Amino acid sequence: MANVVRLTIDGREIHAHEGMNLIDAAELGGIHIPNLCYLKGMKGIGACRLCMVEIEGLKAPMIACTTKVKEGMKVKTKTDKVLETRKFVIDLVLSMHPLDCMTCTKAGVCNLQKYAYDFEIKESTFIRKQFGFSVDDANPFIKRDPDYCVLCGRCVRVCKDQGTNVLEFMGRGVGSKVATANDRPLQDSGCTFCGSCVDACPVNALLEADRWRRGREWDYEKTNSVCLLCGNACELRVSTTDGRVAKINAGAPEGSPEKYICAYGRFGFDAIEADSRIRTPMKRVDGRLQETSWEDALAAVSQEIRKAGGNSGFVTTAGILNEDALLLKRFASEVAGTHNLDSTASIYGDESMLISGGADLASADLFVLAGLDPDQWKRELPGLDAIIRKRINEGAKLITINSTEPRISSVAAINLIGEEFQTLRALAKAIMDGGIKVNGKLASSVSGATITDAVESAAALYLAAREPVILSSPSLYTASSNFRMLKGAVVSVSPESNSKGVVLMGIKKQGKSYREMTEGKTALLYVVGEIPLQESPQTDFLIVQASHLTELAQKADIVLPVAAHLEAGGTIVDFLGRLREIRKAVEPAGEAKSHREIFISLAKAMGTSIEEAGESEIRKLAEIEAAATFHPFERPGGFETETGNLIKSMRSSVTNGSRLLWLTERRKMPV
Repeated sequence: MANVVRLTIDGREIHAHEGMNLIDAAELGGIHIPNLCYLKGMKGIGACRLCMVEIEGLKAPMIACTTKVKEGMKVKTKTDKVLETRKFVIDLVLSMHPLDCMTCTKAGVCNLQKYAYDFEIKESTFIRKQFGFSVDDANPFIKRDPDYCVLCGRCVRVCKDQGTNVLEFMGRGVGSKVATANDRPLQDSGCTFCGSCVDACPVNALLEADRWRRGREWDYEKTNSVCLLCGNACELRVSTTDGRVAKINAGAPEGSPEKYICAYGRFGFDAIEADSRIRTPMKRVDGRLQETSWEDALAAVSQEIRKAGGNSGFVTTAGILNEDALLLKRFASEVAGTHNLDSTASIYGDESMLISGGADLASADLFVLAGLDPDQWKRELPGLDAIIRKRINEGAKLITINSTEPRISSVAAINLIGEEFQTLRALAKAIMDGGIKVNGKLASSVSGATITDAVESAAALYLAAREPVILSSPSLYTASSNFRMLKGAVVSVSPESNSKGVVLMGIKKQGKSYREMTEGKTALLYVVGEIPLQESPQTDFLIVQASHLTELAQKADIVLPVAAHLEAGGTIVDFLGRLREIRKAVEPAGEAKSHREIFISLAKAMGTSIEEAGESEIRKLAEIEAAATFHPFERPGGFETETGNLIKSMRSSVTNGSRLLWLTERRKMPV
């Protein structure tokens, strides 16, 4: 841990960690040092010169974002000389900036506007300059208007930091601008449309394309929540007005490597109002689905469940909330009287693979990706891809273990290409040969492994690391978990947001498995959420409980409308084992209800009752115990390693009928 130093800023004593810059240190004491170019968590570059401060004993003012704290340092942030310099900078910037604050969408959150107000600058004293740069608005997500740009470089830096490398400076001097390679539109530049640049921009140069006249910042009600569209479970900050979502921004704290959301999480909210939304219950009559009442739909479902009894089957996605999963388990066993209950988690893992403990990715100095291919461009675990690339830029190392060469291998220190299971055995043996003492069972289980030069190099990196973290695909978790006995942490990473939570709540195979119910014959099949079925299941009666009218829902006998993402609250357990709170941002569309509300109503219609779980029960069930226990190095089998259909089905609810179709329908996204 870094040493703590004491310094004085504007007469206030501050205790800060050694190595911290003055902007962050001042913030600890509630003192804001004006700046345009600084990004918390990244090295200061001193580009804007707004953060100048005076330090006792030094003749010239210093740049706060690049100056580190020292013991006994005395800093003044508001001397006449400092304020004069800042006013000059703002005056100069305003001479090259449109002065349309009255109608500017960023009014209220624009840093330049704030500082102009503080210095009482209504109009620049310099000759105004107009560049007339062209606006990039050919895509449905991000609008770039270089005329508003203050050349702070924040967008360029955040784009480079997460490894997308789309934005760069073009030209020199006052006429320079931020552009893509060859100044191409974003959609032709390899942009992933994550919108990190939008969050970083302090002015109106980068903005959500649909923000015009969709409310001002002071109109918005802000809700912190979590994205459920993939296994990353990224933090969201949802802005709503008049009961509708206006925009979504990354919600993780400033400076955190987890501050990232992909295009699906940021822009997929318009699917809430898509034409494919199911707003009322539907019942098949004379071969066609027709709208019906909740009372009629529940009565029909109750009758069919009674008829099927123990031959009924329930399958669910592993992206539902803990509270919903627990109620589903109780409904299936206590009301429907069946043990046939399973989730999509069984496609790619089992209970032992999914129940894995966490790790602190922000402090990890070595990552090992075992059988995983996180990719911002394919938008498969994109948040994990961004986190790892950010940490590599801060000095961490990466080892990939994969049968093919994933895109992220371009920034890896070592790539071990080959059969993943055997590579893990060889790496474990090489680490043990490096001097780590283990029990005899583990040593004997890897005794025959072949160690190559690349594996030896990887083992040396692992042994040298202080906090190594292995991020494993669920199918390789049993083998990967043995590394916890050697050194570091091991985490299973699934494609769905609540795989661990669903298993912890008790939804795991007891009767028929997911595959047996979806590929075999059942008297009644009750489907919860968007599951990846390519063909109609063999069942006498099909019930689909979903938010959108998917292909499977169109084949159902009864369709029950459920609240979509952002329309219900509860908790999940993310891939790091953290219990995360999901907050409702808007009310459900039409007559849609949450999953647990439907199960409670259905139980009542069947003449019984089930109770919703309390917070203490959920917390107790969500606890993960990650013991360092030996597991035989047995080759994984029986699990689907290709999760493409699952990912596609998870995305269907946010792409169908939304602007995200623009991404999925483009024949080729440049890379």
